[in-house]
This record gives sequence, structure tokens and C-alpha cells, in this order.
Amino acid sequence: QVQLVESGGGLVQSGGFLRLSCAASGRPLRSNAMGWFRQAPGKEREFVAAINWAGSATYYADSVKGRFTISRDNAKNTVYLQMNSLKPEDTAVYYCAARLSPNLGTAYYSPATYNYWGQGTQVTVSS
Repeated sequence: QVQLVESGGGLVQSGGFLRLSCAASGRPLRSNAMGWFRQAPGKEREFVAAINWAGSATYYADSVKGRFTISRDNAKNTVYLQMNSLKPEDTAVYYCAARLSPNLGTAYYSPATYNYWGQGTQVTVSS
């Protein structure tokens, strides 16, 4: 079992930045691919970013490419999402998720391929 806890969310003005953290417990994360997803009110959960076990492969949704960066520190059992140039449309609850597999494959954007989820952290971007 893996328990995931997100932190770092909050209220920020448009153009600002936040850094989300996802701390894992229960087992080391070094063998798990990780992802960040978000869900806005009335919308489906959508893919934001993903990273393989080593941090050598990353993927991003087109809507955040160039603004968000996913990274991980396996020694600290933590995954990060640096969010810059935030926009009001980035407002959502952000979730981190872990896979049992160390690699991402072709379905890294699908929530169904992740096995463990955190409770989420709210990010609100004001205009």
C-alpha cells in the first residue's frame, strides 16, 4: 500500500506560482511512476503531468506545457509540481497518483492506469 498526501495548494493571483508536493508513505516510491491530475468543479479529472520512476521521462498536458514542471526526489519519497504563470483556468483540486509500474507506457494520461491516489489539494487562481 502507498499513502499519498498532497500539499502546497492555495490562492494565488494570475501570473503567480505555486509548488505542490506529494509525500508518500507505506513503501518507497522509487519503483513507481507518478502523475498529477486535476479536477475542476463540474468537470472530469484530467491529466496534468507524469514522470517515470527515475525522473528521466516526463509528459505534460498541452495546456500546462512550458509552465508546469514535474520532478521527484526518491530519497525523500516526494514528487513535486512546480506551477508557474498560473491562469484562472488552472483552478482545480490537484491530485497526485502512483502506479505500481515504474514506467509510463502509452496510457500515462489515463487516471484508470494509476493505482493509488491522494486526497487532493485546492489551487485557486484569481484573475
